[in-house]
Amino acid sequence: MFENLSDRLDRSFKLLKGEGRITEINVAETLKDVRKALLDADVNYKVAKQFTDTVKEKALGQNVLTSLKPSQLMVKIIHDELARLMGGTASDVDLKGSPAVILMSGLQGSGKTTFSGKLANLFKSKKGKKPLLVAGDVYRPAAIEQLHILGEQVGVPVYSEPENKNPVEIAENAIKEAKLKGYDVVIVDTAGRLAVDEEMMKEIAAIKNAINPNEILFVVDAMTGQDAVNTAKEFNDQLDFNGVVLTKLDGDTRGGAALSIRTVVDKPIKFAGTGEKMEALDVFHPERMADRILGMGDIVSLVERAQEQYDEEEAKRLQKKIARNQFDFTDFVSQIQQIKKMGNLKDLASMIPGVGKAIKDMNIDDNAFKSIEAIIYSMTVQERTNPSILNGSRRQRIAKGSGTTVQEVNKLIKQFDETRKMMKMLTTAKAGGKKMPSFRK
Repeated sequence: MFENLSDRLDRSFKLLKGEGRITEINVAETLKDVRKALLDADVNYKVAKQFTDTVKEKALGQNVLTSLKPSQLMVKIIHDELARLMGGTASDVDLKGSPAVILMSGLQGSGKTTFSGKLANLFKSKKGKKPLLVAGDVYRPAAIEQLHILGEQVGVPVYSEPENKNPVEIAENAIKEAKLKGYDVVIVDTAGRLAVDEEMMKEIAAIKNAINPNEILFVVDAMTGQDAVNTAKEFNDQLDFNGVVLTKLDGDTRGGAALSIRTVVDKPIKFAGTGEKMEALDVFHPERMADRILGMGDIVSLVERAQEQYDEEEAKRLQKKIARNQFDFTDFVSQIQQIKKMGNLKDLASMIPGVGKAIKDMNIDDNAFKSIEAIIYSMTVQERTNPSILNGSRRQRIAKGSGTTVQEVNKLIKQFDETRKMMKMLTTAKAGGKKMPSFRK
């Protein structure tokens, strides 16, 4: 995400390196390159021009502090303007009411149905809500079935009327059902079309008027660039939606939609889809996104994702096992599962400052853990809990069972032993250099 734009901006800032001060000449040269970088990223032309004009105005005449170089000051100004361009601060969803009603809108293929499932999962797992999904797409044959499958995955019920072809009635009946059974958030999935048409607009406008939603969210595929922005404007003119959802931001996207859409429709980006998993949904934070565009990483989001998977009781249990040197392969594979739940591996690594540029050309496969899991799952329960019994014949059997080689099994066991020793050392050091007391039943 944004890799090409990040590279181009980095090259632009180098034009100012070695300069003693900011002048109209070197600023003009730098911003000419910045504008090209934005246009290459499929940013709206008017937005790109307005952006560089604002940066130029703020940069000229600024006194560069002795502790700062001109290029550093320019990075600061551009960072702040990028964040402002994308909305400045994160925007909340209105969940007032009994129930709160959220209406989805967007073109076919934008990811509305999948996002509906992700949003229900977010409300249930992070906000303690009791959501109800509503299958309001009566045209796409697999839409109702797809929503039921997603609802089952995240443990959220789905309201549908397969024989009813009136989406307004379905939405109204769903809200009655929610009030009757105590659901506090109703998420209405609606039909999309391959292009904006009058029939679709009339239908979704009728649903809006009938159910009076707290929020109308416009879901757009970020990979469609300026087309996404143009479509958003047409929808907003008709529906006056409350916010934008950018899906597929983890794909091969240049980022133009994220940088243009707020200015063009004057509505905040509220969520960003960052993968296929149901947990791969982030609240959109403009400042953090500006950090990532400029290669500064995003430690706050990384920590938040880690905290979401953090289980205090499990952590205490593991600490005791590590202190007794009893951390085993069952615990090891459990920790791998927690890391996988945090999201795309390359996306996670890019959140670490300085790492994004270093790994941009690397192919980090999300299946990297598969061979490790295969090896561990090929062990018996006794072997997982007591790795010291893994002799040569056992290792050969595990290699055959996991479809790997004995060398790969040996390598994993060696790495595991080293990890366990390091964890033991860290636990001992944390205890003040003394051995931790033994924990016995």
